[in-house]
Amino acid sequence: MNTQPKHIAIIMDGNGRWAKKRLMPRTVGHARGAANVRHIVKTAHAMGVRYLTLFAFSSENWRRPPEEVSALMGLFLQYLASEVAEMRAAGIRLRVIGDRSAFAPLLQSRIDQAEHDTADNDGLHLTIAANYGGQWDVLTAVRAWQAAHPERSLQELDPAGLATHLSTAELPDPELLIRTGGESRISNFLLWQTAYTELYFTDVHWPDFDDAALNKAVQWYAQRVRRFGRTDEQVLQPYSAEHHPSTALVIEKDIKIG
Repeated sequence: MNTQPKHIAIIMDGNGRWAKKRLMPRTVGHARGAANVRHIVKTAHAMGVRYLTLFAFSSENWRRPPEEVSALMGLFLQYLASEVAEMRAAGIRLRVIGDRSAFAPLLQSRIDQAEHDTADNDGLHLTIAANYGGQWDVLTAVRAWQAAHPERSLQELDPAGLATHLSTAELPDPELLIRTGGESRISNFLLWQTAYTELYFTDVHWPDFDDAALNKAVQWYAQRVRRFGRTDEQVLQPYSAEHHPSTALVIEKDIKIG
């Protein structure tokens, strides 16, 4: 069985439905959701999670009503203003992945400053995906690889080469992806990186996703058998290099990865 995942990714969904259920504007749900980010980051840090990646705003979310998009941008600015000093003191490193070019200059500047201020931290690595899409990430990585190797053919591009140009190149792939809010899809989030990630879907809306809900997801993950193409028996039974010299090294490596 698995130990606690080192890298958890979360699609923070259900803010608007949480508010609608309570006859409140959707923006109130987003505000409550933003407040919950602070709580879950602290909880994950206390649990010893090394990497936490949160899907805050997708490249498709620009299609939402302008007033809702404006409110989300305002909440992002507010979060950067209120939380970065505490993250720096707590040893949390912040990264933001996604296409920043569509953001207002002030928001871009605040993101740059937040990343700079926490760059030396090595506790929890917090990544916020904003104006992010998995298809954009892969396409951008292919273009970056080609730009770095103009003399080479795309036929020479392999998975390892592409991965070095993804926006998450400095991070391990997530072992566990959680989606709140009752939907059962990954909505263009970390498409390449979640090839072997365990997917956990819950009906709990993001503003209500608390310590108990996070622990429940982690406990579910601990019961999963991560096969990486092998059988349950191959994963669960000990293998020795003497009896399986050609596969023991690969199996040992995969089991350590989780």
